[in-house]
Amino acid sequence: MLFKVKFAPLAIALAFSASAGAQEVVKIGHVGPISGGIAHLGKDNENGAKMAVEDLNAGGFKINGKAVKFVLVTEDDAADPKQGTAAAQKLVDAKVNGVIGHLNSGTTVPASKIYFDAGIPQISPSATTPQYTRQKFNTAFRVVANDNKLGGTLGRYAVDKLQAKKIAIIDDRTAYGQGVAEEFVKGAKAKFPGVQIVGKEFTTANATDFNAILTSIKGKNPDLIFFGGIDAVGGPMLRQMKALGIKAKFMGGDGICTESMPRLAGDGLGEGNVTCAEAGGIASSQQKALDAFVARYKKKFGSDVQIYAPHTYDAVMTMATAMADAKSADPAKYLPFLAKVKYQGVTGTIAFDANGDIKDGSLTLFTFKGGKKVKMDVVK
Repeated sequence: MLFKVKFAPLAIALAFSASAGAQEVVKIGHVGPISGGIAHLGKDNENGAKMAVEDLNAGGFKINGKAVKFVLVTEDDAADPKQGTAAAQKLVDAKVNGVIGHLNSGTTVPASKIYFDAGIPQISPSATTPQYTRQKFNTAFRVVANDNKLGGTLGRYAVDKLQAKKIAIIDDRTAYGQGVAEEFVKGAKAKFPGVQIVGKEFTTANATDFNAILTSIKGKNPDLIFFGGIDAVGGPMLRQMKALGIKAKFMGGDGICTESMPRLAGDGLGEGNVTCAEAGGIASSQQKALDAFVARYKKKFGSDVQIYAPHTYDAVMTMATAMADAKSADPAKYLPFLAKVKYQGVTGTIAFDANGDIKDGSLTLFTFKGGKKVKMDVVK
């Protein structure tokens, strides 16, 4: 008894000190494919999220006047819908305050129902299928333009600027690949109803041999081949196009618009023969901020930004801004503030429309020259 009495004041003092110094922990979930064929894209997004969390903590970010500590909770969905929903449930069980992800449309859509049911806000930095925000989940947001904009703009550009009159379509049957290809055709025909779609072929997101479909396409002599899919498939496809002597121009969406494309395509890339677009258009006024981010990223990770790391960074910062506006990291309390947030980020001004899509979404068009991705234009 004497032992307990003697040390009770010290125990109380220590407990009070720990309580007074306790810092609220805000858990931000991130999901992307950290394994599999597009792991380089998943890691790119994850790195962008890491940079944002580190910057928030280094800057002493406050919510309701109190400094908080952000912690990134990461999960790997391997770009697989089943693994994606399992990863989403893990984050819900971990009681994260918000989620940044997923990377691709095929995992984002099924996972979004899990976050909606749990009332957890989700911002995708890269999923482009219109279906994601058409579900009317008030927890779903994105910081890039959707496939209607991406595919449609590329379709119009193909016939207007590249003068394509005979076009072949290939897609990988994923939600993203099929969706962007369909919107491309709509855009092309809206601009020039007489354009000929001379062939529609299908592959998979894991395919490596395209000789059968390319041989079929070669016989139809297209001016341009549009591919709805990712760089891990598009690169080898370009190699095989060159081997078969196919001279057509090659076009695709953000899935092939990566820094890894020259390595994957090799001598099949050509000079200015490939046109692609990023779903997040970076205006010239943002170039200085983007360049600074890219330099910081390379110094930190020893590699180039692939594509959506800046948008992932901005997604985290946008979510944190909504928490500050709401004076709370409670999902139910800051969700209404996220819907009306306005954040000036690395990639531009981020604000959402009634569906959760980014307002005034734009695209950046690129080609490849000298083995490097070269910016062509920004279009709205």
